[in-house]
Amino acid sequence: MGGALSTVFGSGEDATAAGTESEPSRVLKFSSSARWQLHFNEIKESNKLLVVDFSASWCGPCRMIEPAIHAMADKFNDVDFVKLDVDELPDVAKEFNVTAMPTFVLVKRGKEIERIIGAKKDELEKKVSKLRA
Repeated sequence: MGGALSTVFGSGEDATAAGTESEPSRVLKFSSSARWQLHFNEIKESNKLLVVDFSASWCGPCRMIEPAIHAMADKFNDVDFVKLDVDELPDVAKEFNVTAMPTFVLVKRGKEIERIIGAKKDELEKKVSKLRA
C-alpha cells in the first residue's frame, strides 16, 4: 500500500522512474494531427486539465525539462500530459500560436487557461497544482 500512496502523492523516488522500461511514462506523444485531434476532442468534454508540451527534438531546454515533465505526470495522475513535436505537427503548433520551445499550454474544456514559455519547471508545477482541481 505504501508504494501505491507514494505513486499517488509523487515521492521523488517514484518520479525518477517515469519513462523507464519498468514503468512506462504517463506523457502521451502524438505524431499525427488526426490522432491528436481525436484525443483533444475527447478530453475537452471532461473537466480534466490538459498540459500540452510543445517541444522539438533539437531544443536543448526541451530535453532538459523532459524528466521533470515525466515526474509531474506521475505526481499529478489526474492531469493529462501530452508532448507534441512542433516539427512533426506544425499545424497544431500554429493553431496554438506556438513561437518558442518549450511552450506549455494548459487547457480545460478545450480552452487555453494558462501558457508558460520556457523551461520553467517550478512555475509549471505550481500552475498545474493550482489548476488541476
